[in-house]
Amino acid sequence: MEGGATLTGLLKQVAGEFPSRRALSVSGKFDLTHSRLQELVERAASRLVSAGVNAGDVVALTFPNTVEFVIMFLAVIRARATAAPLNAAYTSEEFEFYLSDSESKLLLTSIEGNSPAQAAASKLNIAHATAIFQGADSEEVTLSLTHPQSDPNSAAKLVNDPSDAALFLHTSGTTSRPKGVPLTQQNLAASIQNIKSVYKLTESDSTVIVLPLFHVHGLLAGLLSSLGAGAAVALPAAGRFSASTFWQDMVKYDATWYTAVPTIHQIILDRHSSKPEPAYPKLRFIRSCSASLAPVILARLEEAFGAPVLEAYAMTEATHMMSSNPLPESGPHKSSSVGRPVGQEMAILNENGVPQEAGVNGEVCIRGPNVTKGYKNNPEANKSTFQFGWFHTGDIGFFDSDGYLHLVGRIKELINRGGEKISPIEVDAVLLTHPDIAQGVAFGIPDDKYGEEINCAIIPREGSNIDEEGVKSFCKKNLAAFKVPKRVFITDSLPKTASGKIQRRIVSEHFLAQISTAKVPKFGA
Repeated sequence: MEGGATLTGLLKQVAGEFPSRRALSVSGKFDLTHSRLQELVERAASRLVSAGVNAGDVVALTFPNTVEFVIMFLAVIRARATAAPLNAAYTSEEFEFYLSDSESKLLLTSIEGNSPAQAAASKLNIAHATAIFQGADSEEVTLSLTHPQSDPNSAAKLVNDPSDAALFLHTSGTTSRPKGVPLTQQNLAASIQNIKSVYKLTESDSTVIVLPLFHVHGLLAGLLSSLGAGAAVALPAAGRFSASTFWQDMVKYDATWYTAVPTIHQIILDRHSSKPEPAYPKLRFIRSCSASLAPVILARLEEAFGAPVLEAYAMTEATHMMSSNPLPESGPHKSSSVGRPVGQEMAILNENGVPQEAGVNGEVCIRGPNVTKGYKNNPEANKSTFQFGWFHTGDIGFFDSDGYLHLVGRIKELINRGGEKISPIEVDAVLLTHPDIAQGVAFGIPDDKYGEEINCAIIPREGSNIDEEGVKSFCKKNLAAFKVPKRVFITDSLPKTASGKIQRRIVSEHFLAQISTAKVPKFGA
């Protein structure tokens, strides 16, 4: 069978083509080549099979961004089981929901363990095992799975199939409880090919992982696309992103690109303005995805680091990427656009499923080999999401005359103020052009007169004393009157999801709660 139809086939092919090239490094500790990584994965998969992990079993993994996670994640998939990576910061109740919803059979953690995850697993009678890799000289990852007749070749006879469910993730759940998304070997392989093709990733590329690997952005765009291109990936020594070591790692590993969410790009920019590095690597491009990147941030990044910033558009159900701005040699990259569809069909449909012409808003819909076949055990969601032969993203957007997609907002997040529809993304972009605003987010709140009214929350830059009036008068100069926020909350932090996304619904609930519990001062008491 052709190697490109499955993730495991693709990685095996790469290890054959580039056996001695660097695949995975842990900063300052060790490097693994593609062939060595392949051997470690094969061995760990055999251990899992010997310990009774069967095809189709779900194995939950909760780790920092470590070599153990990468090897065990790939080993689970190689064993024809389904990998379900989970955020290590979840509470015990959250772990209980995710472990039971995914019907996990085994929980894998680092040797340090994770007590909330273990408590949830034991409550659900799910076995727990730890994984540790002692370093470059170790023969294999040591697993705490006791099995007397462990056959080091027991995975060798397993053949991975494109239809195997390889990855199980949950959506961020902006409006409802998180939905389970099964993704197959074929979904993963197709997505990796799409990402490789648009960014022209080859064995000469190198990146540092910035984002958590339990989330589709870091996992697919950062890690798996690199490995699938014969390229190299470095993991920060701390097991997670650190602004203070980021550029040192990028320089040390000759990085050619990195991908991140807008909040991290802002942290990297702030660090650059307060503590510039002595030298920066020569990057081919910088990628931004998972939330909308304000044009002003894009311009600052390009100016600071001398590389094109390519904004992309993605979701879990599409195994990450749906569209992206191209590299300069393949066409212009447009600020405020998420680029052109990559490797899949995309249409803007109205509510009757009719494709809209350029410049006309509608719902962004996709279909292609990277798109999930449907949510797990959720017939209602599947019915509403798959209509007219397309997967419906829930996002509103339009194509411009060059075929570039512009997003206006989530269907459920557009603010309807007395019949006028306001895109919160547009208001965010204006807020961020103010020199004294570090972060800003607009959101709708219920209003007796207009049905909904627009509010916003901002984090001021250090040392600035911007106030509510200052923000409002700035907005009045740059926005139509009905789009000017009625109230401005000035704060020092904004609630974010684990992947660094600022979710409007959560921000809006957070500040609404503050309004309703605000103490009214009593005078003369």
